[in-house]
Amino acid sequence: MVQIWLVELLKGTGKIFLHPVLYYLVFLAGILGVMRVKRERKNFHIRAEDAYYELRQLLPLGGVIGLILSIIIVGAGIVVPFAAILLIAGFTLLLSVTLNVRFLSPAYTIGAAFFAVILFAQNHWSIPLFEKAFRSIDDKVYPSIAVILGLLIVAEGILMLRNGSKGTSPKLAKSKRGKSIGVHEVKRVWLLPLFMLIPGSALQLPFDWWPVFHLGAKEYSLVLVPFAIGFSQQVKGMLPSEAIKLHARQVIVLGALVTLVSAAGYWVPITAIIAVAIALIGREFSTLIAYLKDENRPFYFSKKNHGVMIIGIIPESPAGKMGLQVGEIITKVNGVQVHDETTFYEALQKNRAHCKLDVHDTKGEIRFVQRALFEGDHHELGILFVQDKREFDKMIG
Repeated sequence: MVQIWLVELLKGTGKIFLHPVLYYLVFLAGILGVMRVKRERKNFHIRAEDAYYELRQLLPLGGVIGLILSIIIVGAGIVVPFAAILLIAGFTLLLSVTLNVRFLSPAYTIGAAFFAVILFAQNHWSIPLFEKAFRSIDDKVYPSIAVILGLLIVAEGILMLRNGSKGTSPKLAKSKRGKSIGVHEVKRVWLLPLFMLIPGSALQLPFDWWPVFHLGAKEYSLVLVPFAIGFSQQVKGMLPSEAIKLHARQVIVLGALVTLVSAAGYWVPITAIIAVAIALIGREFSTLIAYLKDENRPFYFSKKNHGVMIIGIIPESPAGKMGLQVGEIITKVNGVQVHDETTFYEALQKNRAHCKLDVHDTKGEIRFVQRALFEGDHHELGILFVQDKREFDKMIG
């Protein structure tokens, strides 16, 4: 029995390389990185993170979460029809065409696939080359799909909390009054590989109670399936890390609620439909709430009279090594009061071998940082500022 499971595990792992979503996510992450760098260069003449940053965020944390969820899914015996996996992949590719990566939330991709499975079964539809997979489903509700949806929404929230606030991208914009302001945005996709149990011909029931969410079959197969999770948010009214983490906690709570409600679908199938509806409406509502709260706040990244606000830090630059943070305000450079990018640069030139900064941190407390300067260091320490209106107009013109 153990040997059979090990063989099936290896075979199922290899099948991930046959899945088009795996390669498409690599391509999409690369596109997002190139687009971000192009915009940052237009706004600041330099990029913050390199174009491969989004690609590097694609898997590591998602792989760990995927392993944990795989143990839960296989241990509980949560089985899904192969037709559902095909439809989830189809909706993932379809919804990503707009490059609005927030539609790659499991609430939309798996939620749409859930209702599509029901429609395909009731109308006896199928997809060419996969007729057998769709003939094997019937017109009942599949609570197992809803359970996986809930678990993946929890995973989405954890990814947002731990990874979404890293490397947010600064950009310049105009307020309704024509003033130059700064905003931060994040557009990210994550790959979350999950081992899924599908009706097959390899694994027999190891326990009397397993699988819990069965589909009437007596044998099953393991397949490693790449799930896409996308996230997009723009923040102008507070520190991006705080706004994204607040949004993430709301998503985790939503995912927990969807999981609990969908689990009841094992006994009362209609609750699975309710759970998926909660996921779709709740995910859209959380995005709307985050947007409205941000819109009602005053601009966080705007030109200050008593100093220059940091909107971005170039990695491995002198500013990064000095521990400067996004949202801090530099009031003095080498003892000289600064109020814009020009006076900041002029004050730096007073001592080309060393700089001392008076900084107001994000809590309003004053601290002093200093560092020796070396040949080849960025002429502005690697700090990105909110431009004054004339400079801003030149950059976007």
